[in-house]
Amino acid sequence: MDEVLTNMSRVFRIGGVLAVSLFILVILGASPAASHTGHQHSRVIKVIEVSGLLDPIEIDYIDAQLQDAQRNWALTIVLQVNSPGGAVDDEKLFDLLENIDGALVPVGVWIGQSGSTAKGAAAHLATVADYSGIAPGSRIGQFGDWSNPRRAAFEATGDQLKRGQDAVDAGLVDVMAPTLGDFLLAMEDAGVIEEISIEVEQAGGLVRRAIADDVSVAFSKLSLLDQLFHTVASPAVAYLLLLVGMSMLLLDFFTGGIGVAGGVGTASLLLACYGLGVLDIRWWALIMLVVAMTAFGIDLQTGIPRFWTLVGSLLLIAGSLRLFASHAMSWLTLSGGICLTLAFVLSGMPALIRTRYGTSTLGREWMIGQMAVAFTDLTPEGIVMFKDAQWRARVNRLTPINEGDPARIVALEGLVLEVEPEEGGAVDYREMRQKRPSPSDVALGDTSEPHTEKDL
Repeated sequence: MDEVLTNMSRVFRIGGVLAVSLFILVILGASPAASHTGHQHSRVIKVIEVSGLLDPIEIDYIDAQLQDAQRNWALTIVLQVNSPGGAVDDEKLFDLLENIDGALVPVGVWIGQSGSTAKGAAAHLATVADYSGIAPGSRIGQFGDWSNPRRAAFEATGDQLKRGQDAVDAGLVDVMAPTLGDFLLAMEDAGVIEEISIEVEQAGGLVRRAIADDVSVAFSKLSLLDQLFHTVASPAVAYLLLLVGMSMLLLDFFTGGIGVAGGVGTASLLLACYGLGVLDIRWWALIMLVVAMTAFGIDLQTGIPRFWTLVGSLLLIAGSLRLFASHAMSWLTLSGGICLTLAFVLSGMPALIRTRYGTSTLGREWMIGQMAVAFTDLTPEGIVMFKDAQWRARVNRLTPINEGDPARIVALEGLVLEVEPEEGGAVDYREMRQKRPSPSDVALGDTSEPHTEKDL
């Protein structure tokens, strides 16, 4: 028994020694590998394209790329900014700025190419970066009222936009760099990043600086799906999608069934709802646009522009102008959206509806006297089926017609049919008047019924 215990003790001691040895070997073996891997990744420069409004998708993407750069010990991460502002709450923006400020790798912000803009929330990115630059012709400013610990140096700018060298002189950015390569070299000269350039001798004895061969620049942008939602979350796109969606659904309502117009309208409205949910909008202005389309629909039933068309036009203009609270749309987008919507609703949509219900004949008088079937209850308005097509209809003399009952067409007003019951309608009354003797016949003693064309 003692021998067994001794052998077991020896096995445990040997196992312990082997485990400790293995652990030491792993540590010693992993250290050079980790050092080599870190050295390999330290020669990578990550460039993130930041365009459009800083919405939740864009901010989450910047955070993810920032974490990836730190995890792989990238040489630096540069944000190439062209943004008119933000579309997120202050807390989310502040978290992003804190992550940039506390990053383990140097973070640069370059406002370029030429003509780019960094306003509002996007301008604050330059205030927390380790190094910032701007391309000639680009602008930065309009920091807004948002509280930023580093913003005290920019109070003097107010709501002005500084351009190029003026932004450098005002202390908003560190350097003016025409290209991204120039900005990276400026970061090297400032000691923000380690040496990344080499001198290349050109013809004529000229020497220029270039990025070393062992330094790779990796450009990153949003995925296609993220780009779609990021684009939708811009004021112009969300506004136009809203108008297209409501117009298509209105057209689909009058043409009957769920077709291409209904599918396009539904998809457009879903995308517009996402964009409007991200952006800062005035809900009462959105309601005005919905009511405007409803007003257009009222007059579309008659096919003649009337009072509700005027109301809808005024609501469309007012709602479009006041839809966004803190975001701006160009006059080209506003005028295009309003004019195209009015042209479609007042001209294009009635023509499409007439085409949908049109026939090969030049006139529609031949329809009078034909029989249709009530598709819904007509009390007094509803829908009837005629020649396998749905028509808006209202009953004559306010005589209700139940669903499925036959109805005779007696008149047309625009795109609306005037119908009456098959029996007991105005036609029957006219026939009774034709058969009833006139007062002169009664005076002469002739009470015989007049001959009808059928009797002859």
